[in-house]
Amino acid sequence: MLIGAAVIFLAVLAISALAILRPAVVASFGARRTILWGGLIVPTVILTILVIAAFALGERLLATPREEMPLRIDVTARQWNWEFRYPGGESTANKVRIPVGEDVDFALTSEDVIHGFWIPRLGGKLDAIPGHTNVIRLRADRPGTYGGVCAEYCGTGHAVMPFTVEAVSREEFYSVPAQSAELRP
Repeated sequence: MLIGAAVIFLAVLAISALAILRPAVVASFGARRTILWGGLIVPTVILTILVIAAFALGERLLATPREEMPLRIDVTARQWNWEFRYPGGESTANKVRIPVGEDVDFALTSEDVIHGFWIPRLGGKLDAIPGHTNVIRLRADRPGTYGGVCAEYCGTGHAVMPFTVEAVSREEFYSVPAQSAELRP
């Protein structure tokens, strides 16, 4: 998307500079040709490429069935914290650990109002809705700590509802329990 936006920006900038510095050159294109190419053909080609890229990249976020299902972490949002439950039954508050290089399905639900589950550096945003489970598949390609937020206004405590995602090596994830991530009773 950034590359597509940069191409469009540079093209508009170049045409604007050409129109200011050499108006005769732009006039020689003719109004009909300028409108056809600059207003229809070029934007259509660029937007088509961007839509295809968005669909291809967006497929990664869908939790579609696979031969080997990814790790599933159940997420419960409530005013004003996040609870993460791992397959082994361990539970953490406002901090989740995931293995690097593996897809992770986050199964989202809420106990009170709609909350927006969003980890900007990992991509994708999905709502946690009371009485409904939504699933988003994310992957951390590098170890590190990533910030997550509630992206839907959910009341007066909304600003104090961030969470942390710690991406660790696969070996560390499966050998060290989630207790280092503030285990909840």
